Amino acid sequence: MNNEACEKLYEAYYMRVFSYAMTIAGDRHLAEEITQETFFRAFSKLNGFRGESDEVTWLCAIARNLFNDEKRRQGRFGTMPEDAVSREKGVEQASVEREDSFRVHLALHALEEPYREVFELRVFGELSFRQVGQIFGKTENWARVTFHRARAKLKERMDEV
Repeated sequence: MNNEACEKLYEAYYMRVFSYAMTIAGDRHLAEEITQETFFRAFSKLNGFRGESDEVTWLCAIARNLFNDEKRRQGRFGTMPEDAVSREKGVEQASVEREDSFRVHLALHALEEPYREVFELRVFGELSFRQVGQIFGKTENWARVTFHRARAKLKERMDEV
């Protein structure tokens, strides 16, 4: 694998992989680590990429596995770090945003899997239904149905919170 191909892959998909990692990790520092490790592993195994899915789907699957490994490791040795509050915003606006964000996260947290992850991949990760389906090893139609069910469940929970 040459450096130019690695650079193109990195430039093309860095933000999408980072967004996905941020969605599942909820912590900027951890998301950055997952993203870096994702590309490191991808570059070292790029010759083994069979092309059965899009490159971004493959990268997100690597990131998901890394996050799951980290969750298991943290489960044995402590807790996952919490997301820090941005210091750049005014106190009042940050307070309102935290409250709204908290309501959304409460409702999202109440969603059972795979609804929560499918919703996060589609909305926060900005992945297509086809890509979401590929991550789960399912069809595009499965991803669409699961997303719409997740959205309906989320609306119900938002009304409750």
